[in-house]
Amino acid sequence: MPFTYEYPHPAVATDIAVFTLRLGALNVLLIERGGEPYLGAWALPGGFLQPDEELDQCARRELEEETGVDAELLVQFGNFSAPDRDPRERVISVAYLALLPSDELRLEASTDAAQARWFPVAALPRLAFDHDKILARALEVLAGRARQISPLFALLPPRFTLSQLQGAYEAVTGEEAEKRNFRKMVATLGCVRETEDFAHGAHRPARLYEAA
Repeated sequence: MPFTYEYPHPAVATDIAVFTLRLGALNVLLIERGGEPYLGAWALPGGFLQPDEELDQCARRELEEETGVDAELLVQFGNFSAPDRDPRERVISVAYLALLPSDELRLEASTDAAQARWFPVAALPRLAFDHDKILARALEVLAGRARQISPLFALLPPRFTLSQLQGAYEAVTGEEAEKRNFRKMVATLGCVRETEDFAHGAHRPARLYEAA
C-alpha cells in the first residue's frame, strides 16, 4: 500500500559497524557496493527501513542480507542526518555496532553487495557516503565500552587467558596496558572467574578464564 503525506518525509536507513579481532588486530566488516551511488566503493553494511519493520529488525535484516552475518546483539549508538549525506535523497541513518568472533563467521555477500570483507581499522579503504564519520564514532563508543571489560567477551572464545583479554582491550582502545595494572582492574571489576583448565602452547601453561 503506497504512503502519501501532507509534508515531506525523509527516508530512514540503518548502518552497522561490525568489529572482530583477527591476528590480534581490530577489524571492521565492509561491503563493496554493487550499485549506484558509489558503485564499487566500500561501505558499512546497511539499508533502508521498510514500512512494516522496526529499526532493530532493519539493521539485523540488512546485515544478514548483505554479509550473511546474523548478529544476536546490535547496539544502537547514534544517528547521522546531514542533509547532503546521500546523493539520492534526504536520508537519516541510525547506526549500530556489534562485536563478533570472526572464526565463527562465514561471509556471504548478496542483494546489492558485490562482496563482504574484513578490513583492519588501521588500514581502511576510502568509504562511501559519510561512513568514515559513522565508523569514527563507532570506534569512540567501542573504546568507552571496552573499559567495562565485559563487552570484550564477545570477541573471545568462551574460555580465554588474561593475556588474550588484555590483547582484546589494547586492540579496541588503542592503548597499551601494563600487565599488573590490567589484571588488577579486571579483578576489581569481578567480571571473570577462574576455570580448572589451562591453555598449553610454546610457553608455560596459562590458566583459562570465563565470564563471571
